[in-house]
Amino acid sequence: MDPDWYSAWREEAFEQLNAKNDHLNREFRLGTWPRYDYDLKAGKLLFSEEGVIKVVSEIQIAGSTSAKADNWLWAWANSNLPGELLGDAKLVRSFGEENAIQELAQAYVIDTENDLEALGWELTGAMVRICKALGAYRSPRGEGGGLYLVIKTIGWAS
Repeated sequence: MDPDWYSAWREEAFEQLNAKNDHLNREFRLGTWPRYDYDLKAGKLLFSEEGVIKVVSEIQIAGSTSAKADNWLWAWANSNLPGELLGDAKLVRSFGEENAIQELAQAYVIDTENDLEALGWELTGAMVRICKALGAYRSPRGEGGGLYLVIKTIGWAS
Protein backbone atom coordinates (compact mmCIF):
# COMPACT_ATOMS: atom_id res chain seq x y z
CA MET A 1 0.00 0.00 0.00
CA ASP A 2 1.41 3.38 -1.03
CA PRO A 3 1.35 6.37 1.35
CA ASP A 4 -1.87 8.40 1.33
CA TRP A 5 -0.17 11.41 -0.24
CA TYR A 6 1.39 9.55 -3.16
CA SER A 7 -1.53 9.52 -5.62
CA ALA A 8 -1.96 13.32 -5.51
CA TRP A 9 1.85 13.80 -5.53
CA ARG A 10 2.19 11.65 -8.68
CA GLU A 11 -0.66 13.51 -10.41
CA GLU A 12 0.97 16.84 -9.55
CA ALA A 13 4.33 15.55 -10.85
CA PHE A 14 2.65 14.63 -14.14
CA GLU A 15 1.10 18.12 -14.42
CA GLN A 16 4.52 19.68 -13.69
CA LEU A 17 6.10 17.50 -16.39
CA ASN A 18 3.49 18.63 -18.93
CA ALA A 19 4.20 22.28 -18.07
CA LYS A 20 7.97 21.71 -18.34
CA ASN A 21 7.59 19.92 -21.68
CA ASP A 22 5.32 22.68 -22.99
CA HIS A 23 8.04 25.19 -22.09
CA LEU A 24 10.73 23.09 -23.85
CA ASN A 25 8.52 22.76 -26.92
CA ARG A 26 8.03 26.55 -27.06
CA GLU A 27 11.65 27.42 -26.28
CA PHE A 28 13.43 24.74 -28.35
CA ARG A 29 10.67 23.53 -30.73
CA LEU A 30 11.20 19.93 -29.61
CA GLY A 31 8.04 18.68 -31.24
CA THR A 32 8.87 20.13 -34.64
CA TRP A 33 12.35 18.94 -35.64
CA PRO A 34 12.31 16.43 -38.51
CA ARG A 35 14.91 14.22 -36.83
CA TYR A 36 16.11 13.30 -33.38
CA ASP A 37 18.89 10.94 -32.32
CA TYR A 38 19.96 9.77 -28.92
CA ASP A 39 23.45 8.62 -28.07
CA LEU A 40 23.39 6.53 -24.93
CA LYS A 41 27.18 6.34 -24.79
CA ALA A 42 27.52 10.13 -24.78
CA GLY A 43 24.30 10.71 -22.81
CA LYS A 44 22.92 13.12 -25.40
CA LEU A 45 19.64 13.70 -27.19
CA LEU A 46 20.06 15.65 -30.44
CA PHE A 47 17.47 17.35 -32.62
CA SER A 48 18.39 18.18 -36.21
CA GLU A 49 17.17 19.43 -39.54
CA GLU A 50 18.69 18.62 -42.94
CA GLY A 51 21.70 16.98 -41.29
CA VAL A 52 22.43 19.96 -39.04
CA ILE A 53 22.14 19.54 -35.26
CA LYS A 54 19.99 22.35 -33.85
CA VAL A 55 19.36 21.42 -30.20
CA VAL A 56 21.52 19.38 -27.82
CA SER A 57 20.46 18.00 -24.45
CA GLU A 58 22.07 15.86 -21.78
CA ILE A 59 19.87 13.02 -20.65
CA GLN A 60 19.28 10.33 -18.08
CA ILE A 61 17.13 7.28 -18.81
CA ALA A 62 13.89 6.89 -16.87
CA GLY A 63 12.69 3.57 -18.25
CA SER A 64 10.82 1.87 -21.03
CA THR A 65 7.40 0.50 -21.82
CA SER A 66 6.69 -2.72 -23.65
CA ALA A 67 3.34 -3.35 -25.33
CA LYS A 68 4.25 -7.03 -25.65
CA ALA A 69 4.85 -7.39 -21.89
CA ASP A 70 2.27 -4.69 -21.03
CA ASN A 71 4.55 -3.08 -18.47
CA TRP A 72 7.10 -0.44 -17.53
CA LEU A 73 10.70 -1.33 -16.72
CA TRP A 74 12.74 1.15 -14.69
CA ALA A 75 16.08 1.97 -16.29
CA TRP A 76 18.01 0.97 -13.14
CA ALA A 77 16.71 -2.59 -13.59
CA ASN A 78 17.73 -2.89 -17.26
CA SER A 79 21.21 -4.40 -17.53
CA ASN A 80 21.42 -3.39 -21.21
CA LEU A 81 21.62 0.33 -20.41
CA PRO A 82 24.82 2.27 -19.61
CA GLY A 83 25.32 2.79 -15.89
CA GLU A 84 26.29 6.45 -16.22
CA LEU A 85 22.76 7.29 -17.43
CA LEU A 86 20.99 5.56 -14.54
CA GLY A 87 21.88 7.81 -11.59
CA ASP A 88 18.54 9.62 -11.55
CA ALA A 89 16.57 6.38 -11.93
CA LYS A 90 18.45 5.00 -8.92
CA LEU A 91 17.46 8.10 -6.95
CA VAL A 92 13.83 7.35 -7.80
CA ARG A 93 14.25 3.77 -6.54
CA SER A 94 15.75 5.10 -3.27
CA PHE A 95 12.88 7.59 -2.92
CA GLY A 96 10.42 4.74 -3.46
CA GLU A 97 12.13 2.53 -0.90
CA GLU A 98 12.35 5.33 1.70
CA ASN A 99 8.66 6.21 1.27
CA ALA A 100 7.30 2.67 0.73
CA ILE A 101 6.10 3.46 -2.81
CA GLN A 102 6.09 0.12 -4.56
CA GLU A 103 5.91 1.30 -8.18
CA LEU A 104 9.02 3.44 -7.70
CA ALA A 105 11.00 0.75 -5.87
CA GLN A 106 10.21 -2.36 -7.94
CA ALA A 107 11.78 -3.10 -11.33
CA TYR A 108 8.52 -3.63 -13.26
CA VAL A 109 5.19 -1.82 -13.10
CA ILE A 110 2.23 -3.59 -14.72
CA ASP A 111 -0.16 -1.48 -16.81
CA THR A 112 -3.41 -1.96 -14.89
CA GLU A 113 -5.22 0.99 -16.56
CA ASN A 114 -4.73 -0.30 -20.13
CA ASP A 115 -2.89 2.90 -21.10
CA LEU A 116 0.79 2.08 -21.34
CA GLU A 117 1.85 5.46 -22.70
CA ALA A 118 0.13 7.28 -19.82
CA LEU A 119 1.88 4.97 -17.34
CA GLY A 120 5.24 5.76 -18.92
CA TRP A 121 4.65 9.50 -18.80
CA GLU A 122 3.36 9.41 -15.22
CA LEU A 123 6.35 7.45 -13.92
CA THR A 124 8.72 9.65 -15.92
CA GLY A 125 6.97 12.65 -14.35
CA ALA A 126 7.77 11.25 -10.91
CA MET A 127 11.43 10.98 -11.91
CA VAL A 128 11.51 14.52 -13.33
CA ARG A 129 10.05 15.80 -10.06
CA ILE A 130 12.35 13.83 -7.76
CA CYS A 131 15.48 14.70 -9.75
CA LYS A 132 14.50 18.28 -10.63
CA ALA A 133 14.95 17.67 -14.36
CA LEU A 134 13.94 20.12 -17.09
CA GLY A 135 11.51 17.78 -18.85
CA ALA A 136 11.37 14.49 -20.72
CA TYR A 137 11.19 12.98 -24.19
CA ARG A 138 9.69 9.70 -25.37
CA SER A 139 11.41 7.80 -28.14
CA PRO A 140 9.21 5.24 -29.89
CA ARG A 141 10.48 1.67 -29.88
CA GLY A 142 9.42 -1.48 -31.66
CA GLU A 143 6.40 -3.47 -30.49
CA GLY A 144 4.50 -0.33 -29.47
CA GLY A 145 6.70 0.60 -26.52
CA GLY A 146 8.75 3.66 -25.77
CA LEU A 147 12.04 4.71 -24.22
CA TYR A 148 11.58 7.62 -21.80
CA LEU A 149 14.49 10.03 -21.53
CA VAL A 150 14.81 12.74 -18.89
CA ILE A 151 16.32 16.05 -19.99
CA LYS A 152 18.95 17.39 -17.59
CA THR A 153 20.36 20.24 -19.71
CA ILE A 154 19.35 21.67 -23.06
CA GLY A 155 20.59 24.35 -25.40
CA TRP A 156 20.94 25.46 -28.98
CA ALA A 157 23.79 23.83 -30.88
CA SER A 158 26.62 26.22 -31.62
